[in-house]
Amino acid sequence: MSHRLTHLKALESEGIHIIREVAAEFENPVLLFSGGKDSIVMLHLAIRAFAPCPPPLPIMHIDTGHNFPEVVAFRDHRAAEAGVRLVVASVQASIDAGRVVEESGPRASRNRLQTTTLLDAIGEHRFDAVFGGARRDEEKARAKERVFSFRDEFGQWDPKNQRPELWSLYNGRHRRGEHIRVFPLSNWTELDIWQYIAAQGIELPSLYYAHRRTVVERDGMLLGVTDVTPPLAGEKPFEETVRFRTIGDATGTGAVRSTAANAHEVAAEIAATRITERGATRADDRISEAGMEDRKREGYF
Repeated sequence: MSHRLTHLKALESEGIHIIREVAAEFENPVLLFSGGKDSIVMLHLAIRAFAPCPPPLPIMHIDTGHNFPEVVAFRDHRAAEAGVRLVVASVQASIDAGRVVEESGPRASRNRLQTTTLLDAIGEHRFDAVFGGARRDEEKARAKERVFSFRDEFGQWDPKNQRPELWSLYNGRHRRGEHIRVFPLSNWTELDIWQYIAAQGIELPSLYYAHRRTVVERDGMLLGVTDVTPPLAGEKPFEETVRFRTIGDATGTGAVRSTAANAHEVAAEIAATRITERGATRADDRISEAGMEDRKREGYF
């Protein structure tokens, strides 16, 4: 009898292989954890990779100070449950130290400020490999990434100076001060993520499922009304049944109208849509045609 892996099992096996490769090659890896679905799946793979022992690496959250409270609570709960050390790098601390200058105005965001906080944290803790949950189907700049993405001593990314990855062989060679960003979910799609979450029964923050929320319509998105995203002049808040396809800084993450109350229903909804998750709900991707690539060159996720 021949044994054939299903599509999801093949993706899972690839992700676990990549995570184990990093553990074998690098001295001090870290897993970026935002409390979003992709980083939650990535942590799930790390747990499976080293079971029954806990993963031999910490998780790190770049905290903008403008996160949804539900996500921060989930982050702390999941870290404790998984038995991993949680490192929190604060954008507010970077502002207070004069490392970055906060934007002003009604549409101000701290998204771009995360780059400095991330690079400072990598240098402070001497991390030499940094796991990220980016997928190639999300956005054009992310589609250019290798699984092992080389970053120079300034944390910068040069898409023309990356290494071949023939036969799934990964080159982690780097000098002191340089590091590698590692993307074990590169070949997954949004639908793959949701089908895997449904199959594995993975817990997510409640924001990912349909709920009633007070929102305003801004720049073509439904933006949740919070302390850091109050209604602007002329905007009228209203209640709507929504969920979030992607979760980031509350100032730039929009919701979508939905009645999907569990992972199976979300997967069915995703299978029918033709709009990407970031294109529909992330204001920070609308800066310019090459906005994400410009930020990645500077050291962004």
